[in-house]
Amino acid sequence: MSINIHAIRAIYLFEMARTWRTLLQSIVAPVISTALYFVVFGSAIGSRMTDIDGVAYGAFIVPGLIMLSLLTQSISNASFGIYFPKFTGTIYELLSAPISAVEITLAYVGAAATKSILLGLIILATAALFVPLRVEHPGFMLLFLVLTSVTFSLFGFIIGIWAEGFEKLQIVPLLVVTPLTFLGGSFYSISMLPPFWQKVTLFNPVVYLVSGFRWSFFGQSDVGVAVSLAMTVAIMIACIAAIAWIFRTGWRIKN
Repeated sequence: MSINIHAIRAIYLFEMARTWRTLLQSIVAPVISTALYFVVFGSAIGSRMTDIDGVAYGAFIVPGLIMLSLLTQSISNASFGIYFPKFTGTIYELLSAPISAVEITLAYVGAAATKSILLGLIILATAALFVPLRVEHPGFMLLFLVLTSVTFSLFGFIIGIWAEGFEKLQIVPLLVVTPLTFLGGSFYSISMLPPFWQKVTLFNPVVYLVSGFRWSFFGQSDVGVAVSLAMTVAIMIACIAAIAWIFRTGWRIKN
């Protein structure tokens, strides 16, 4: 089966153009809000806290804050990207065009993931202005950055199809993903928790994402790096399977 590159490129460029038109909301606002975390937690609070496993607290929270932005922005970008055609009715033109479900998904998810990766790199550069930072495994850092962005852009794509109104686009990121990220070791090591809560926390999938990403910076992690990668890939495969089922059945798209 040949891939319709022109169709993918057209949707991808359209979605990226929307980012440049809303630059303040898409890039500037998340960077400023994350920078405030660095000021408050890294400088004001971090200076009064002891190091965690030899890493200054201000630097320790950087991977968690980047991951928080990646998850929320990936979901937000992808969900809005596919929901808006549903809202305006142009989704039917898209479905009747000579473009497959794979190509539609590649275009929308690719654009959302690109925005998130760009945002993550900008936040990383911003963090270096506030705290002393090192990246011991840059290759793995980029791998986790790309995998996480793609995985949660796929998840956001599903939410965009599921949502029946603009308010529902925010329910999962605000009430599920953000709390899981805060409870997933973004601001602390789960080894600091009592043994019982350490075991409970391992049921939070975000723990594996944050842990693997933090390992790429400092060589330290709460769970094994291989387990973190496996969990990320498993979530990605589950999202791909869900999207395949959606297009096969037409759930929330053709009705």
